[in-house]
Amino acid sequence: MAKIAIMGHGVVGSGVAELLWNNRETVEKNALEPVSVKRILDLRSFPKLPYADQFTTDVNDILQDNEITIVAEAMGGVNPAYEFVSDCLKRGKSVVTSNKELVAQKGAELLALAAKENVNFLFEASVGGGIPIIHPLHKCLTANRINGIMGILNGTTNFILTSMYQKGMSFDDALKMAQELGYAEREPSADVDGHDTCRKICILASLAYGKHIYPQYVHTEGIRHVTPEDIAYAESWGGTVKLIGSVKPLPNGKLALMVCPMLLPNSCPLAPISDVFNGVLVKGDATGDVMFYGRGAGKLPTASAMVGDIIDAVKHHATIPTLHWAECGENPTEPFEDIPAAFYFRVNTRGKLPREVRGFELLKRDHAPDDEKAFITRVMPDSEATRLSTALEDAGVAVCSRIRLADFGD
Repeated sequence: MAKIAIMGHGVVGSGVAELLWNNRETVEKNALEPVSVKRILDLRSFPKLPYADQFTTDVNDILQDNEITIVAEAMGGVNPAYEFVSDCLKRGKSVVTSNKELVAQKGAELLALAAKENVNFLFEASVGGGIPIIHPLHKCLTANRINGIMGILNGTTNFILTSMYQKGMSFDDALKMAQELGYAEREPSADVDGHDTCRKICILASLAYGKHIYPQYVHTEGIRHVTPEDIAYAESWGGTVKLIGSVKPLPNGKLALMVCPMLLPNSCPLAPISDVFNGVLVKGDATGDVMFYGRGAGKLPTASAMVGDIIDAVKHHATIPTLHWAECGENPTEPFEDIPAAFYFRVNTRGKLPREVRGFELLKRDHAPDDEKAFITRVMPDSEATRLSTALEDAGVAVCSRIRLADFGD
């Protein structure tokens, strides 16, 4: 019998316990042996639950119990999760986690520690909630060179942008509605400023390209500056605005890696993904474009991915060799200012647009004021787009918005 411990009984941890309790027959059938939860670590007690006697407030009840061979970490954050997970691995216990911050910051180290102890560190639930993406990357797609990954990786921001698009809401109003519906935290900066998406694209990039990508390497923007006017221009152009995490290998060996709002044409498979749903587009040299879509968060979708990892850990007592990446001695990313794209600009001017924008594609929207103009530039490095912004301002043209156009390439 496999004995399991759960660290944290919040939204995700309680979902793991619930699935293991309610779906025991299915879990054991797929795991090929009985599975039971022996301990649940939490500072709170839950006397009304059918497994109330399994709770503990002392992590040593898990660490020092040799019967427990698999631990599900659902506490979140780096500390104390990092210490607890490291101690579990050192004691020969496999760990599964949904903790994207932990994996993004400490993944290389924890994978190496798991390999040293011949156990597993699994994290399917850390990216995309219930969407299977980690397993396909290190198993199903390993015959491919990965030519790029591009994803809508945060349900909160996608819900906000969808509300702005469908209802003409301002960012602030859409955020307030997301908070009222429970889709956004009271302190929403991790979502709306792009940090959550950044951690997730770092995990995917690390796995796809074999070297640890730290979040601090990645240019990260959020969606606070996106307006209904920008979305209306995107619609008239034939597309939409999404918060995108993307990575693409460059000929010089560097990675073009970023998180920012992007204009996507309606032909892009990510464009129609709405509300709290997530989508990841992976470009393999053999498969072409492969799309993963579903609920990117939530109690049971995320718990489903964690229980799937628990079943894998039960069936694979030794380290799964394909799930790995190495520590990287230097920043492997291309400087953001050197990464080219076409850009959308929205500006205010009483006069004509200056000569710097000649030849650019002009956009229109209904009910635009006379002093508002919008255009799409040619492809240029981000540094050149910055110089264009400065030249426009110097010419008396107020730059209101600047958004990259998505470039997934061939």
